[in-house]
Amino acid sequence: MKTFTYRSATGFADGLEPGAVFLAGGTNLVDLMKLGVAAPDVLVDVNRLVADEISELPGGGLRIGAGVRNSDLAADPRVRTRYPVLSQALLAGASGQLRNMATTGGNLLQRTRCRYFMDATKPCNKHAPGTGCPARDGDHRNLAILGGSDACIATHPSDMAVALVALDAVVNTSGPAGERRIPAEELHRLPGDAPERDTVLEHGELITSVDLPAVEVTNSAYRKARDRASYAFAVGSVAAALTVAGGTVGDVRLAWGAVAPKPWRARIAEERLRGAPATRESFLAAADAELAGARALRDNAYKIALMRNLTASVLERLAAAGGTR
Repeated sequence: MKTFTYRSATGFADGLEPGAVFLAGGTNLVDLMKLGVAAPDVLVDVNRLVADEISELPGGGLRIGAGVRNSDLAADPRVRTRYPVLSQALLAGASGQLRNMATTGGNLLQRTRCRYFMDATKPCNKHAPGTGCPARDGDHRNLAILGGSDACIATHPSDMAVALVALDAVVNTSGPAGERRIPAEELHRLPGDAPERDTVLEHGELITSVDLPAVEVTNSAYRKARDRASYAFAVGSVAAALTVAGGTVGDVRLAWGAVAPKPWRARIAEERLRGAPATRESFLAAADAELAGARALRDNAYKIALMRNLTASVLERLAAAGGTR
């Protein structure tokens, strides 16, 4: 591991130094440093700088401090009652020990687990721009079928971020240009020709909190497909919220994980579903419409069928469990 300087942040400007990165729980960053993929000059500990509390917002929403640990967020009664999709997504991610350390802000900023990115000896446009994307012809079974490019087909690993995108959450930041409010759906970037940039954040810009809007649909769920039952990253996941009136879909929120370089809001499927019969046939047709733009490679085409059936299964369960009113 490269020698680095560690300091505890006293203000937001501490992260502006060249070569400085923010540190909270460190559950992803420290791993990347050990592997030689990340080599910061300065670690700026922000645990005393960002809030670790969940507070009520006017109108019925919640503000989640960036320092709130994943385990605390998943267990909060307000989250479990109003936003079950978020609690379930958090509990589906990592181990209990990691959830006790990982923070809300850090979870959003974790980096891909693509094997070529995680190996500093391999070429990868994400950690060494211009070296190529060997995953396209190599091991890409768990990589993107949507939103990728010739430069990168990595997938974003966060479960929590998928739920936040489905909930229309807003990410609050503070940085050199002042404060910003960024819709969770717009926080992460598709790779295009600049895959080294995961998010729209600038150097020294710190996530301070995440706002959840007032609940409109409490009938929500998160379901994750993975290669083993515990402590594994998704090969595909669905975050959904649904209301049904008289057998017809009313409001619907749908986001997918592990299929794109960012959490994927399935807006084509949502539009197809609103006003449609709440049937498996409608759910499958909506998923098909979203997947029409999929570009699978040799070993990840299975994700098309997986996401089609996983989406229909989650929506069917929500319709049966309380989507009808």
